[in-house]
Amino acid sequence: MSRILAIDYGKKRVGIAVTDPLQIIANSLTTIHSKDIWEFLSEYFKKEDVTCIVVGYPKQMNNQASEAVRFINPFVKKLSKMYPEKLIELVDERFTSKMAHQTMIDAGAKKKTRQNKALVDKISATIILQSYLEQKSRFQK
Repeated sequence: MSRILAIDYGKKRVGIAVTDPLQIIANSLTTIHSKDIWEFLSEYFKKEDVTCIVVGYPKQMNNQASEAVRFINPFVKKLSKMYPEKLIELVDERFTSKMAHQTMIDAGAKKKTRQNKALVDKISATIILQSYLEQKSRFQK
């Protein structure tokens, strides 16, 4: 089987997570600078079979798109043009940063570690991917 890749896209950093080839487990992969995303994806897709890209899509409490979509929409548009053969799914990413911080607290991470925004982005991408996998499994039952 192929992998599913998740992207937590931000203006400065991009958190990336990926499934195992059986699409069962979400694993954090890396955090990269936003300007490096296209080179990273090109190289990664050469090495790994990825059929689906899940992108965190920020919404407000009233379910409307948040202000951040103004830079995420162009990213998603370019992504679909560059990789038309890949399924692109948008997943609500509300609270993922808070959940990432709580995960680090629960894991016993020190305050200095919890302030590492690159780590928060990577964990957020993993939470986005895990949420997508859970949603997908509910629909398959």
